[in-house]
Amino acid sequence: MTDESTRTPALRPTRGAALCAVAALALAGAAWTARAVWQIRLAATGMPDSGPPDQGGGSHRPLTSLEDGYHLVTTVGDGATVLCALTFLSWLWAVRDNAHALSGEPPRHSWVWVYLGWVLPVANLWIPRGIVADVHRRSAPGERLPRSVNWWWGLWLFGTLTGTGLMYTVSTDKVVERAYDNLAPLLAADAAVVGAAVAGVLMVRALTAAQRGRGGHDGGTGRVGPPAGPVGPQAARR
Repeated sequence: MTDESTRTPALRPTRGAALCAVAALALAGAAWTARAVWQIRLAATGMPDSGPPDQGGGSHRPLTSLEDGYHLVTTVGDGATVLCALTFLSWLWAVRDNAHALSGEPPRHSWVWVYLGWVLPVANLWIPRGIVADVHRRSAPGERLPRSVNWWWGLWLFGTLTGTGLMYTVSTDKVVERAYDNLAPLLAADAAVVGAAVAGVLMVRALTAAQRGRGGHDGGTGRVGPPAGPVGPQAARR
């Protein structure tokens, strides 16, 4: 009979969610790299004599082939970003639930902050990182927070609050105009977002590995700690 005091919690499988999150982060990083390349091409070509695409007063001139291509690259990048957000949140829910099971304590932030923490002004400057840090603390008590967490969050904030301003509404035509007039801030923001994607991959792998180390191969074996010994006549008599 199993002693209730030594029973170990069942954990949710996280390997699949982690692989999807890593793939989506890599895709988003590639999409933002493509944006940067296109912005460099725009800057190298120079603004047409007819001026920027958005000419004010609701008037827009026809786009050049290069500008039209940038609109397409941006649309693909936005789709990759949405996919990345969905897969990342799916992974975060899984490791958050596992952290709760491993520690026996409720999460520091309620479930609603898993969503609101990304979009609520001011709160979105610290709550998402706090959720991730809380997951690690409960999954690997006493271990140092992986550096990738701070790199991921710092680069994400820099990339989203500067350059194209992901947290603000900026039309693609306005970004094209910035590429013609002031390329450096755009490239800095793009580099930060790509760096955040790379750090995010490392972070997902680190937190998933921490839970797998305590819960078996896939974090869903229902056992924390070393595998059980071999089953045999002697074990049956114990």
